[in-house]
Parts: sequence; C-alpha cells; structure tokens
Amino acid sequence: MTASPEPHDALDSLIRHTTDNGVSWITLNRPEAMNALTWDQRERVIALLAAASGDPAVRAVVITATGRGFCAGADLRGTPSTGTASGASGTEGAAGTSGASGGARVPGDVARTIRQGAQRLISAVLDCEKPVIAAVNGTAAGIGAHLAFACDLVLAAESARFIEVFVRRGLVPDGGGAYLLPRLIGPQRAKELMFFGDAVSAADAERLGLVNRVVPADELEKTARTWADRLATGPTRALALTKQLVNASLDTDRASAFAAEAAAQEINMTTKDANEGVTAFVERRTPRYRGR
Repeated sequence: MTASPEPHDALDSLIRHTTDNGVSWITLNRPEAMNALTWDQRERVIALLAAASGDPAVRAVVITATGRGFCAGADLRGTPSTGTASGASGTEGAAGTSGASGGARVPGDVARTIRQGAQRLISAVLDCEKPVIAAVNGTAAGIGAHLAFACDLVLAAESARFIEVFVRRGLVPDGGGAYLLPRLIGPQRAKELMFFGDAVSAADAERLGLVNRVVPADELEKTARTWADRLATGPTRALALTKQLVNASLDTDRASAFAAEAAAQEINMTTKDANEGVTAFVERRTPRYRGR
C-alpha cells in the first residue's frame, strides 16, 4: 500500500488517501466530529476523485471513514468567510449570514454556494470515470448520506444509519438529494424520508434499495476490499462507459439512450481490454484486463 504523494500537511490526516492494488482509498478521518466535512476536506475529496479519473493506475475507488460516523454532513465552522467557494454541504449558504464579499447576503449567494459546494462534491462522484464504492461504517446524514447514495455501489455496516436531516433544520435538501433518492427508491419513498427526516437503519436501507449489502462492522473493510479488487481487475473503460450509460438512463428518451449505447460500444471496441475479452473467450481462458 502506498500513501498519496501530494503534500497537504494537516489535511492529509483528515482525509487519508492510499492507493493499493489499483484501488484509491479515500478515508474521512475526523471521528471526533463524526466526519463532518469542512470546506477544505470537501475540496480534497473532489480533487482525489478527479485524480482517480485521470490516473490509469487507479481502477476503482472506495470512500469510507473512521469512528462511529461515515459523514454527519457539513461542518459549517470550516467554511471560508470570503470568496465564492462554498462549504461542504451547501447549507451554510442558507444558514449563514455573510455573502461572497463577506458582507450581507444578497440574492444569488445561496444558489451559488450550493452549486459550487455540495453539488460539485456529488457531481465528482457521479462523474468519476472509475467505479466508486461507499463503505458506510456509521451514521451518514445530510450531504453525508448523499455522498454515499451517489456512489456506484454501497456497502453498509449493520450499525450504519442514513438520515435526511435537512427538514429537522427547516432546510431544503441539497447535494442532489432530490435528484438521487427518487431514482433509487421512487418519489413516494423519497418524500417520506425527506419530509420526516427519520433515521433509516442499514437493514431498512438495504430493503429500500439504498444499499447493496449490509455486513457486520468487522467485515466492512474486507468486503469493500474484495469488491474493489474485483472491479480493479475488470475492464476499466467498459465499466466507465457502463456507468455513464446507467447514470444517464433515467434522464433521456429511448432513442437517445440507444444512440448513447451504440456510441459507447464503438468507443469500447477500440480498447485493448475489449480485444482481450473477445480473444480470451475464443481461446477459452480467463481474460487478463489491464485497464486500457
């Protein structure tokens, strides 16, 4: 296992990063704050996801955390008081009192804060060109829940909980929640979670379709590693194109979806992995994919 080469001083201890056998492990590490995200932590996660997309040596990503919480949402105390960058969940745009110039908030500040903050984080997961697994070790609330739901696969410890906490604070969900949840569980269930803000156990999240699998806490990392290792030995470009097709499928008509599918097939057949897969089938052997 190798540590992230980029020097980020103290931030490296708050967002741990290692690359192991082609898997980028991003670990939120503020257990005393239930891993609530500050502005700079959010930016670090976004940067790591972008780096994973562009690094041929990275073929899968795992997002997890230490302690009892996966991510309790935004840590508004970590938001810069000036500039246009937003904090971790975007809710500081609604809850705070200062605008982009440090003075009174003006119309447009909140929307800008959310676009440049919470929505960028969720988009970074959805747009990552490598498959992303969430290994949810504990409570995932607000933007923390949406961070998990945006991942391609979600594993949860039996102790994990998911909370659409926004309504408890009189806020509208941000971080793409109203986009993600209806697509995962349908509009009626999504409204139930968002209207009441009740905690959803890992078992109930699995039943609803928010979680792929629930495992004992002491098996979470092992299971995440097993899944990630399988993805990291797969046809990386084919997985990226498949992810793009599935993510876009509910936002397009049949003709557009079929056209995108055909284009993806055209692109994928130029890759070495596709040729290897076909050759291995003809030769009746296990394919050896290289991510290219």
